[in-house]
Amino acid sequence: MKKLFKNIEYLATFDNDERELKNAYILVEDNVIKEVGTGEYEGEVDEIYDLDSMLVLPGFVNTHHHFYQTLFRNVKGAQNVKLFDWLVFLYERWKHIDEEASYVSALTAIYEMMLTGVTTTTDHLYLYPYGNNAIFDAEIEAAKRTGVRFHPTRGSMSLSRKDGGLPPDSVVQTEEEIIEESIRVIKQYHDPSKYSMLRIALAPCSPFSVTPEIMRESAKIAEEYDVLLHTHLAETLDEEEFCLEKFGKRPVDYMEEIGWLNPRVWFAHLVHLSDKDIEKLAKNDVGMAHCPASNMRLGSGIARVKDMKDKLRIGIAVDGSASNDTNNFLQEIRLAFLLQRVKYGAAAITAREVLRMATMGGARVLRMDDYIGSIEPGKAADFIGIRLDKIELAGCLDDPVASVVFCDPRRVDTVVINGNIRIWNGEIVGEDMQKIIEWQNRKSRELLAKEK
Repeated sequence: MKKLFKNIEYLATFDNDERELKNAYILVEDNVIKEVGTGEYEGEVDEIYDLDSMLVLPGFVNTHHHFYQTLFRNVKGAQNVKLFDWLVFLYERWKHIDEEASYVSALTAIYEMMLTGVTTTTDHLYLYPYGNNAIFDAEIEAAKRTGVRFHPTRGSMSLSRKDGGLPPDSVVQTEEEIIEESIRVIKQYHDPSKYSMLRIALAPCSPFSVTPEIMRESAKIAEEYDVLLHTHLAETLDEEEFCLEKFGKRPVDYMEEIGWLNPRVWFAHLVHLSDKDIEKLAKNDVGMAHCPASNMRLGSGIARVKDMKDKLRIGIAVDGSASNDTNNFLQEIRLAFLLQRVKYGAAAITAREVLRMATMGGARVLRMDDYIGSIEPGKAADFIGIRLDKIELAGCLDDPVASVVFCDPRRVDTVVINGNIRIWNGEIVGEDMQKIIEWQNRKSRELLAKEK
């Protein structure tokens, strides 16, 4: 099946040559980009799609999330507290999530992100209330329904409050079960092939919710099965104090001690880093998921992206929807841009640098840059279109690419994932979104009404 996407007003490829084309076209065969050019395409095709008046970009790659938290946005008791207190309060609500909660929250999170340009996402599902491992399978089924390219992480928590950690017993698991389930989901779901729609990584939650033993064991399993590793790190000063008290080391040094500074790893947040920390991360080719809205919302701080952007693989992330409290990736890109400038000045970062983090940067973080992250022959057909004739962008056409960052396009108008059209004319194809919204709200009310 050959599909031609023609009359593209402006196309930013984000390939190695950073080509930007006017009056462009993209030829897609099945799920792969076969040709990118300008003017009229003369060959025969099966389907033609007119992208007149559109800016086309590679699909965005979201590098950190917690889908289930979409059910717990804007909860009153968690609105004005820092991370540790926020977690302690919400653990008692999260302990009631089940397969239905996992499924509908994944639909909600993915579709909201897709409407803002995300074509590939990860998710960090780290708590399994009362040993319910099926919630991981439920979110995978939901992701398949949406058509998103998915790289979920099988998270874990083993250090409960009684053992000196933060979470209650109801949401932690034994190390034996964590290991068994980690291997199960890799064997059942992980597809390492090029153009894969589903890959698995392992992701113990954080230094304050898992033991050093499970961190080391997860690294061994990742090595054996050739998958990636992920966790939260250096998010708050409270975490730094915890690591110093518990392990006698700051977070990055602790990761080094347990074998977690290596090219398989990407960390979420990395807010509180020294120069030495940054050099260690760079030397070991570690990736970063930058979560600006979450770091602002919880008062965690401003990550030193300006100092790391030429040293680390950096992607952008919306983080969990209870610490953001949205799944708006366009907003995240703009905040990543503005936050560095408010801290370091107007020359700290450019619009194209931030957009590269959102596309090729995220692809590199997830080690998928051989087939996503740019628009060029041989890459998967994952791209998005934003109309340039909408009021939010009126008067901004001196630089259409930068308009995505400097202005506020609100939503995308076209999304193609793996060659399939998932959003057309700003609407998700083949879904009754009102029913999903009603389902999500009903489930959220049900969970919040349960006894704590």
